[in-house]
Amino acid sequence: MSLEELGWNGQWREKFEAFAATGFVPARVVGEHRSHYRVATEAAEISAGTTGRLRNTVAQRSDLPGVGDFVAVALSGGDSPSTIEAVLPRTSALIRKASGTPDPQLLAANIDVVFIVTALGGDYNLPRMMRYLALVQQSGASPVIVVNKSDLENDVVGPAGQIEGIGSQIPVHVISARDRECTHVLEQYFTGNRTVALFGSSGVGKSTLTNQLLGRDAQATQEVRGYDGRGRHTTTHRQLFVRTRGGAIVDTPGLRGLELWNTANADANRFDDIERLALQCRFSNCHHKSEPDCAVRSAVERGEVDSAHFAEFINSANGREPNMTGR
Repeated sequence: MSLEELGWNGQWREKFEAFAATGFVPARVVGEHRSHYRVATEAAEISAGTTGRLRNTVAQRSDLPGVGDFVAVALSGGDSPSTIEAVLPRTSALIRKASGTPDPQLLAANIDVVFIVTALGGDYNLPRMMRYLALVQQSGASPVIVVNKSDLENDVVGPAGQIEGIGSQIPVHVISARDRECTHVLEQYFTGNRTVALFGSSGVGKSTLTNQLLGRDAQATQEVRGYDGRGRHTTTHRQLFVRTRGGAIVDTPGLRGLELWNTANADANRFDDIERLALQCRFSNCHHKSEPDCAVRSAVERGEVDSAHFAEFINSANGREPNMTGR
């Protein structure tokens, strides 16, 4: 592979100029493991560690290299291993709050587009998908919602309509990841050697979709469980794959939990769906509790708004005036 196939361009060359005279070579992180990284240079894919200087100078762990980062590498010489000397400034960073700690965790870097993959059936969960959306919107990448397993469900129109109501500017594609013709609509997002990351919970079909978009079986897959309609977890670590048709894919393990790192921006947007519905309430000062003709409560009763998400909204509204202007 060439660096251009990995997304290297004039912008990245300018960022690397400061390291060009040092003898370092540019590379992209394509895999992250406990003890080392896999990086792709112009010549080969190699293993590399990080220097003590780099580890000691970063402000937080999420500043260390991650999958998708472009880095400056000192190639091995004699008995010395190859090392990552610096991380080039990122264009985007998908960061969540690390599980069980107050620290940020980098999920992927320099991503152009994120496919937020959900599945019809047992996994379908609108509030969780909105948390994924908030994370992507904070990152600097462009979100695209991919609704998978349309071949397994009779009711496709209902959930798709709910998802499209989240935001009119966000593309939504209903597909079957097993059908090559069905996934062809996603090819447009790889134009210009862009990098696409797949996010979603375990078993929504990310690995199957990755294989389909790569045109080869790079990731293991498993069948959907019959008793609850959920898929099974297969991907175990983040990895970047280069496509022969142009562009790159980052497949990620299913996120069992998602706590946002920059909650200030997320809090400002996470109830947009309810506030849009509130415009249809009879009263402009509707509190969505006992007022007649409340569009929000009606949507909850119809199952269009998750009851837990609605309860969150009511709790957050306590002590403040509703931020909406109904009819």
